[in-house]
Amino acid sequence: MRDFARSDSPDVQRQLDRLGALSVPQGRLGLDTIRALLARLGDPHKRLPPTFHVAGTNGKGSTCAFLRAMLEAHGYRVHVTTSPHLVRYNERIRIAGELISDERLAAVLEEVLDAGADLEPSFFEVTIAAAFTEFARVPANACVVEVGLGGRFDATNVLEPEVLAACGIAALGIDHERFLLAPDTGVPEDPIARIAFEKAGIAKRGVPLVTLRETYPAIAHDAIAAVAAKKGAIIRDVDQSLVERLSHKDLGLPGAHQQWNAALAVAMLASQGRLAVSEAAIERGLARTEWPARLHRLSNGPLVGEHEVWLDGGHNRSAGEMLAEHFRGQRIHLIVGMLEAKDPQALIEPLAGSIASLTAVPVPGHDHHGPDAFGPEARAANDLPEAVAALPKDALPVLIAGSLYLAGEALGLNGDLPD
Repeated sequence: MRDFARSDSPDVQRQLDRLGALSVPQGRLGLDTIRALLARLGDPHKRLPPTFHVAGTNGKGSTCAFLRAMLEAHGYRVHVTTSPHLVRYNERIRIAGELISDERLAAVLEEVLDAGADLEPSFFEVTIAAAFTEFARVPANACVVEVGLGGRFDATNVLEPEVLAACGIAALGIDHERFLLAPDTGVPEDPIARIAFEKAGIAKRGVPLVTLRETYPAIAHDAIAAVAAKKGAIIRDVDQSLVERLSHKDLGLPGAHQQWNAALAVAMLASQGRLAVSEAAIERGLARTEWPARLHRLSNGPLVGEHEVWLDGGHNRSAGEMLAEHFRGQRIHLIVGMLEAKDPQALIEPLAGSIASLTAVPVPGHDHHGPDAFGPEARAANDLPEAVAALPKDALPVLIAGSLYLAGEALGLNGDLPD
C-alpha cells in the first residue's frame, strides 16, 4: 500500500521514493526506534514550544484544526503535524502556519532517512522525526500534534511533560482492530475499553488530559481514568454545558458532532497555563476553522459540476452514525470507496434510510472492496468522474465517503488543494 502522494518536485520525489520503500519489521511495537532516530537528530522533540497532543478514533484531526485556528487567531505562530495527507505529503507538516516548502521537505526527509538508514524506521516514524526536527529549528509559540494510530505506541508519544501543554482524547470507536486489539498482557479485555486504554497511553505526569467523558461508555472512561491515575496525569472532562454553549456559536466545521470536537479544543486551552488565548480569539478561531474532507462541501469545480457534493473520509461505524445524523430526513446519492480492511456495513447500515442511489468506486492505489460488498443495489463505476457523471440530474445532494485516500482523490480532481 502506498501512503504518499506524488510530487512535482524531483527533489521531494526522490525522498518520497525512499520513504515508500520502508516497511515495519513484522510484530515490532514500541518507541525504541523513534527514540533512537530522534537521538541521532539531536532530540528535537525536547525543544518544542508548548505542545497540544490529541488522540482519538474520530475527531482528533478536527480538534487539532480548532486548536490551530484559535491559537492563530490570538496571534500565535503554530506548528502542526497531522495525518494522513489528502493530496500532497507536505500537508503533514505545517511550519509556523505554512505548509512546509518542497525545498525544506526534501532536505529534512533526506536528513532523517540518512540518519536512520540502519534503524529500519517506518514511514510514520520518519515523518514524525522530520516534523519535530523542523519544529525545533523554526521559532513558534505553539505546536499541535495529532496521534497517528492508537497512542501508547504511536511515534508521537515520545513527547515529554516538559514540552506538553495539554493532551486530549476525542471520540472513541472500534477501528484499526488488527493493531489496537492485538493480543497483549496487562490490557483490558473489552474492545472499547482496550481502545480507550491505547489512546490514554499519551497521558503524562502533571499534564492535563482532557476527555469527552459524556460520549464514552463508562467502561472506556474507567480505562482512561486508570491510565491517567497510574501516570499521574491531571484528568479533565469536557462538561456538557460547554458543548451547549458552543451549539450557539458559529463553527467553521459543519455537523453537530463538531460541537464536541470544538469543546475538546476549547477545554484543552482552558486546562493549561502556558499560553493565554482571549475569548475573542476563541470565537474568531472557531468560526474560521477549516479541515478538508471532513463533512466538507466541495466548491464548484471539474468534478462537482452542478451537483451539491459533500466529502467525508469517514470509514467506520462512528463516522457512519455521524453522517446519518447530518443527512437525517434527506435523500442522498452515495458514492463510496473503502479499503479492503474496512467494514462496508459500518458506513452503509447507519446511512441506509437516506440512500437514494449507491455507487462503488475504486480507491486508487489501494486494495479496496468491490460493489458486491455494499449490497445488491450498489452499482460500479471505474472512477469518481464516471460515478458523478452517471448520477441523475435531480436536486439531491451527493456524498463521497469511505476513505481519506478517496477524499484526497476527489479534492485533487476538483482542484481543491489543501493549503
